[in-house]
Amino acid sequence: MVEVRLENVTKLYGRVRAAYKISLEVKHGELFTLLGPSGCGKTTTLRIIAGFEIPDEGRVYFDEEDVTDLPPYKRETGMVFQNYALWPHMTVWENVAYGLKIRRLPKSEVRRRVREVLELVKLEGLESRYPHQLSGGQQQRVALARALVIEPKVLLLDEPLSNLDAKLRVEMREELKKLQKRLGITTIYVTHDQEEAMALSDRIAVMNQGEILQVGTPREVYERPRNVFVATFIGRSSTIEGEVKAVDPRRGEVEVVWEGGVLRGVPSTDAGLKPGDKAYCVLRPEEFRLEKPKEPHNEFEGVAEWLAFVGSRLEVRVRISEGNTVLLSLDPDGEVAIGQRISFYIPVSDTIVVKRES
Repeated sequence: MVEVRLENVTKLYGRVRAAYKISLEVKHGELFTLLGPSGCGKTTTLRIIAGFEIPDEGRVYFDEEDVTDLPPYKRETGMVFQNYALWPHMTVWENVAYGLKIRRLPKSEVRRRVREVLELVKLEGLESRYPHQLSGGQQQRVALARALVIEPKVLLLDEPLSNLDAKLRVEMREELKKLQKRLGITTIYVTHDQEEAMALSDRIAVMNQGEILQVGTPREVYERPRNVFVATFIGRSSTIEGEVKAVDPRRGEVEVVWEGGVLRGVPSTDAGLKPGDKAYCVLRPEEFRLEKPKEPHNEFEGVAEWLAFVGSRLEVRVRISEGNTVLLSLDPDGEVAIGQRISFYIPVSDTIVVKRES
């Protein structure tokens, strides 16, 4: 297992900051995800780690070894690309064995390793098939097997599940997580899918415009976002803009004045909030309730404008003022109709307050 460390890594393409002063540490055996919207720099960062891109500034370390100037084949990484990049004229066996053959391993060693890794990814019996004869999930497994068979120090995955249908994507991410933990290999995963990142990762780095905005466990990033971008990108939420009226360090609470009154909430990580600051209250749809809770809470009233039954929940969008609507995720048996005026509640502990960036 290897620890990967980036120190002030920067990569510019003209005026575009593909990666800007990125510093992070990926621990031994960790599944670490780079998460962000398209064009935020996550794939560029992964390619820098792999050696396919050389940073303009900064260094890349595997353990204590500086690998910044090493070519990809000397870094001992295995990479799975978004389009799998399988050789169409080669069978499953030949695709998986290719990396071992160019390393000139003995034939007996090649056979042993390929057999073992095909068993690991559950592709036994498909050795003689060609990529076009495989399903998308099977092709993804071949690409993963090809990366694993060389026994890399670090496994790099660039949106490997994005081409699969929704049901298969969920199944594959569960299998991928179990496999990664069984092997204990340091893994860096790139995705724009928040749910995928939350389900897979030990830790997540949220990126935007080439910068890392927050690093933490899925729970930390979701429950205590550092800014409004992280708060609104991770999961679903509604935001209400206002101004900080008071900060109570003893109780760990913030009061925010908005056009509908005063909301109480808890400050986000490193918020540094003080009276007079412009701020957002971030409200997660699953935290709303139609029954008044016993704990301290905020109360809203509004008119239901939209609703949808989605199996496990009833989603309702409610207009609470001229400029504000909020999304509620309720029990599917809830009886709410469009045009109905309803009262609903959210605990103070589930109302996250983040500072508005100037």
